[in-house]
Amino acid sequence: MVKQRIVVGAHYGLRDWIAQRATAVWMVIYSLIFGVAALMLPEFSYEAWSGLFSGGLFKFFTFLFFLALFYHAWIGVRDIWMDYIKPTGVRLALHLVTLFLLVGYAGWVAQILWRL
Repeated sequence: MVKQRIVVGAHYGLRDWIAQRATAVWMVIYSLIFGVAALMLPEFSYEAWSGLFSGGLFKFFTFLFFLALFYHAWIGVRDIWMDYIKPTGVRLALHLVTLFLLVGYAGWVAQILWRL
């Protein structure tokens, strides 16, 4: 008997586990740095906030934070769809909607960060 390959089969394993932990570590590190930097602002005004993001390095680290967040979310939501949505077509549609939303959010973050 030939086993049929499932189109949206999960890639559970060590790689995804490590990826989620690595993205979580980066998000914690960035959150701590951002919290300290925000608390060290001389005043909480638009000019001070804009000045915080005026440096290219801080924008880049912020963008990396959001990419890590979106990849972390992709792994988690993908696993939820794999575990609880049994019809293959519905699961594939949910995967695509999730993927398109996360890619769109990444583009939106880039637009916001480099518009300042």
